[in-house]
Amino acid sequence: MKRLFTAIAATLALAGCDTDEIIGPSYTPNPYVQVEAHDWTKDAVIYQMNTRQFSPEGTFAAAQEQLPRLAEMGVDIVWLMPIHPIGEEQRKGELGSPYSVKDYRAINPDLGTEEEFRAFVDAAHELGLKVILDWVANHSAWDNPLTEEHPDWYLKTPEGDFMPPEGTDWSDVVDFDYSNPAMRQYMSESLTYWVREFDIDGYRADVAGYVPLDFWETARMELEAVKPVFMLAEWQTRDLHARAFDATYAWGWKEAMQELVANGSGAGAMRGYYAGQQTTWPRAAYRMTYTDNHDQNSWDGVASDIYGPAYEAAIALSFVGPGMPLIYNGQEADLDKQLEFFTKDEIEWKVGEYDALFRQLIALKTEERALWNGEHGALMVEVPSNASADVLSFVRGGAGERVFAVFNLSPRPQSVEFELARHHGNYVDALSGVSARLEGADEAITLAPWGYRIFREIE
Repeated sequence: MKRLFTAIAATLALAGCDTDEIIGPSYTPNPYVQVEAHDWTKDAVIYQMNTRQFSPEGTFAAAQEQLPRLAEMGVDIVWLMPIHPIGEEQRKGELGSPYSVKDYRAINPDLGTEEEFRAFVDAAHELGLKVILDWVANHSAWDNPLTEEHPDWYLKTPEGDFMPPEGTDWSDVVDFDYSNPAMRQYMSESLTYWVREFDIDGYRADVAGYVPLDFWETARMELEAVKPVFMLAEWQTRDLHARAFDATYAWGWKEAMQELVANGSGAGAMRGYYAGQQTTWPRAAYRMTYTDNHDQNSWDGVASDIYGPAYEAAIALSFVGPGMPLIYNGQEADLDKQLEFFTKDEIEWKVGEYDALFRQLIALKTEERALWNGEHGALMVEVPSNASADVLSFVRGGAGERVFAVFNLSPRPQSVEFELARHHGNYVDALSGVSARLEGADEAITLAPWGYRIFREIE
């Protein structure tokens, strides 16, 4: 084939044709991401719901009462933590971990009935919300009936005993063996069961990287045959995006933010994360950015303790930088504790300090196409400044539709003067509504430690 194109090019050159226009098909870029991102995911914000802790009752029926509030808040996808019956053998704590699944095709009676779950999903859909389930494909509870009915579906120790996943302290679960085709079929059919019978809209896959990629690719194909779905992987590798998942966790984002808050080193860690994301990940890959979730909301406490005075800036950056943002239930009510995992520990609901901020940021993301997810949004283009060591400043979007953001990612006050005109134009402050003409020497922006400004361009 190469010889053929070389010969054709030589012939055309002799005829006086421009050989630069002769490009073989092998040089045409092929999109890495093969899964289709459905329209409702393009500007979506995810909300994680721990049904057990979400209300005093801890039920679908009680949670359903708050769905209008979530819809009015502007979230798009409600991610429910596992809803299945919880194993009793080697259970941790009083109520056990929802990630210890006793039956993949049943509902935990503590949360409600099948009819109540179906009503929850129907109510969400009526409000324009999508519902995804947390799915634990890698392991089951010790007393899941599959351990007796199909013991060959599980990995074993050299002595022939069931075993928890290696290298973990997950003593309440045992590991599946994905070399068994029948086991794979059962798990894939269980995934399609909830989509077909309850009309859910996709899944968040627990420890997705512990499960073979080809299983997920097959499962995605089978799910799409039922209805369009959204798939989120709790993992961080590009290959998951090719044919299986829409979104993966942006662990690197969270780690960069926590690092710079802990050591006061400035914007370098976050700049490095975004550079790596933009140069080595496909643009069509959604990366989920977050400050808080059910098992990564603390070093010594809750997210607001981790980030301290940088907490608000971290939330804002998770929305306006490239990424698909997540809100953990209770953040909007200023959740001030890490929720217990194995027992009842309900959220104290109140109108929190950050409620209005989340609403503003969701509206901004929805209205400004430049901030949409993956390739549907605009690239981040840095605007260098005299304070770039500490300050991350960037535009997203073309002239006339730009969002311009300036984040002081340090504990030091800054007077920021910009070195290039990439952002010049007429703006309004996205949070305060105050107009601003950004151009020339008088445009210096003063920021307190961990302060930030977000501007949206106007005509």
